[in-house]
Amino acid sequence: MHRALRNGRARVVATATAPVRCAIYTRKSTDEGLDSDFNSLDAQRELAEAYITSQRHAGWVVLPEHYDDGGYTGANTNRPALQRLTADVDAGKIDCVVVYRHDRISRSMLDFLQLGRFLEDHGVALVSVSERFETSTPHGEMALNVSLAMAQCERKVTAQRTRDKVHAARRRGKWTGGTPRLGYDVAPEGGRLVVNRDEAAVVKAIFELYIEKASLVATAEELNRRGWRRKSWATRDGKQREGGSWDRVCLHRLLTDPLYVGLQKLGDETFPGEHEPIVSKALFQKVQDLLDENRSNGGATHRNRHGALLRSILRCPACDAAMVHAPTKKGGRLYRYYRCTNGMRKGADACPTKSIAADKIEALVVDQIRRVGSDPELQRETFRRVLAEVAAKRRGVKAEAKRLTEQIATAETTVAKLVHTLADAEGDAYRAVSNELEKVQENHRSVEARLAEVRAEEAALASQDIDEADVARALQEFDAIWEVLLTPERERVLQLLIERVTYNRDTEELRIDLSPAGIATLQRELDGEAS
Repeated sequence: MHRALRNGRARVVATATAPVRCAIYTRKSTDEGLDSDFNSLDAQRELAEAYITSQRHAGWVVLPEHYDDGGYTGANTNRPALQRLTADVDAGKIDCVVVYRHDRISRSMLDFLQLGRFLEDHGVALVSVSERFETSTPHGEMALNVSLAMAQCERKVTAQRTRDKVHAARRRGKWTGGTPRLGYDVAPEGGRLVVNRDEAAVVKAIFELYIEKASLVATAEELNRRGWRRKSWATRDGKQREGGSWDRVCLHRLLTDPLYVGLQKLGDETFPGEHEPIVSKALFQKVQDLLDENRSNGGATHRNRHGALLRSILRCPACDAAMVHAPTKKGGRLYRYYRCTNGMRKGADACPTKSIAADKIEALVVDQIRRVGSDPELQRETFRRVLAEVAAKRRGVKAEAKRLTEQIATAETTVAKLVHTLADAEGDAYRAVSNELEKVQENHRSVEARLAEVRAEEAALASQDIDEADVARALQEFDAIWEVLLTPERERVLQLLIERVTYNRDTEELRIDLSPAGIATLQRELDGEAS
């Protein structure tokens, strides 16, 4: 109110204060205790209501709508109540957002800055009850940014400590949580897996069925036809999770899980586990070899109708593209060729390599392996070349891993700078920086994914112990076993022995690069049959 003079007399003139519509937002990371009569969300709301009441003189009023996210992390913005809140802000229904602490809105500095800019653009203030700041003042905004940076640092430190604790437990072979696997139950005291005998029998049958079917899709279809389901289990709060049907993805996950041979996995490493294995190492390795084989030829091992022996290993000498089996019929007679995929897709001008008669190149490859197997000097030369190739691959993979690691470090530095710039940017500059930040983060994710692949390849190469005697024996025994093998078995033997073949039809130059891992696998199988 204020006083005005009229005709020499004072009179009181009432002025109306526009109400400040206050929305209260609350959040709790876990759903523990949310079913109690008075929980953390209620406590946050009560304190916020008390603060709004203290500002009644300024026209502050509490909106009746509840914006409560119980059981949602603050690391991202995928929260239903927060989405409703931003929608109501966009619709002009809110003048002020009140929270107990700023980290209830978000624990991510980037997300908080974006949400803060969204509120600012709509003229909506953000008030933290316990920290006594609001974004409508410069000092309040500065205090918020400092507090947010400290909260984000605390969250990262806590997350790192948790990861270190989990990693240490995994290295000791302990079960550190997650979805229980088919064949195992979590011990009542936790931290340990015990074998579920009924499910363990199913797991063994699945491994053996895949050996029989040699196809993820066919195996999954058979499991579903039999009515076998994935793991059913109960959560800690008693909720029942029913196992679903099988598909190629979840089947592949089961077949490649080292847990079933008694190991715990941490990244690319495995450690002896405290739990009992379900599957023998021999059966597990046999399945891995078959999976690798099907991955290299698109799962077509069991569909090789025309007996192409060099599928997926024959490469074009000109452009290094794969050469595929391309049979054709003329006058009722079948003619088999290998053709460059680059030339087939883009035309003859894209690649000068002409088609190669399949019978001829297959006979040349087999004869060359036979010749090496009968000549000790050629065996020694082949072994030296294999060693050189593995060493070159190791150097190349190591160099790529170093380059990718440096790219990741550079990207992280760039992200930090962009986040800092984003805090001070406005209008078009803010949008430009935000777009650039998204591009850098997307590139960062793709580089991290590639680094994971390179690390796996590096580990595989590091585990290849090449023995000259194994190479010699595998090549020497090739001729004896070749004659008694059927076509699918011959194809598999060549796929194991050979990594790649190139053949120049004009110069008749043939190059065969052997696979150290495949030679070791073949020799183990031959030793097993002999025993």
